[in-house]
Amino acid sequence: MAVETLDRSAPFYVAGHRGLAGGAVWRHLQDQGFDHLLGRSSTELDLRDRDAVFEFLRRERPRYVVMAAARVGGIGANSTHPVEFLSDNLQMQTNVLDAAHEIGVERLLFLGSSCIYPKFAEQPIKESSLLTGALEPTNDAYAIAKIAGVMHVQAMRREYGHRWISAMPTNLYGPGDNYDPSSSHVLAALIRRFAEAVRDQAPSVTNWGTGTPRREFLHVSDLASAVLHLMQTYDDPSPINVGTGSDLSIKELSDLVAQVSGFGGTVEWDESKPDGTPRKVLDGSRLAGLGWRARVGLSEGLSETYSAYVEGAPAAC
Repeated sequence: MAVETLDRSAPFYVAGHRGLAGGAVWRHLQDQGFDHLLGRSSTELDLRDRDAVFEFLRRERPRYVVMAAARVGGIGANSTHPVEFLSDNLQMQTNVLDAAHEIGVERLLFLGSSCIYPKFAEQPIKESSLLTGALEPTNDAYAIAKIAGVMHVQAMRREYGHRWISAMPTNLYGPGDNYDPSSSHVLAALIRRFAEAVRDQAPSVTNWGTGTPRREFLHVSDLASAVLHLMQTYDDPSPINVGTGSDLSIKELSDLVAQVSGFGGTVEWDESKPDGTPRKVLDGSRLAGLGWRARVGLSEGLSETYSAYVEGAPAAC
């Protein structure tokens, strides 16, 4: 395995550095000695504004880029706002990648999502499952946008020879997560729900769906280490999975959050709400072959994340 050490003093742009994934990448790069990091909040730079994106990259001329900016949300948000999830993500990633091409960015990593894979893909999901079946309808608009990003990276490699790559993380959690009840993902939603139940001394908690779907969860600090590892070891047009290789049911996850929170009431399930994909766990053997494995266990990471939420820790770096 060849390792290409990135120049710690070179300009390095992290798009989405205030978000869950991008914030973790930013902190990890700082810890690893990168001292010329570039980041702009969405109020400082709207990545949907093509002219503004080109002007920013022309001025700053980053050598490396991580595209972690995205409009994200859980089942409810994706189902309610498919146009925004499709349009906003297409605009942001197209603008950043096209501008990066113009200035000759050396290494770029596009951060996708495990939802790009078919709803009924063989488990654990291999990268070769991409485009082999129908998507989960509750988040197909977001998935299509992310698939377009993967194809954009591949097209840039094929036509211009850029050494750019795509990484597909599993479900993420940790510092900087979104706990908004209308747009959060499942683990953040459970943390908020149980914390509020404990605070209010509620006798019961109601979760969405049946609790039977199975999911895999990756702490964002592990994702961040994988991002840098890949930028130094991986150079292939195929997207590469980033996960832990283990999963659990949503009911088991709910029980784990209840235990961490100290909630002693009953848990009910609203089966009128969608379950989403029955099971989603990634095959991480290709990344393991490059010498990387996740380090943060779910119990440890969940306890830390729950405590940070309850204590009102900052939601971003």
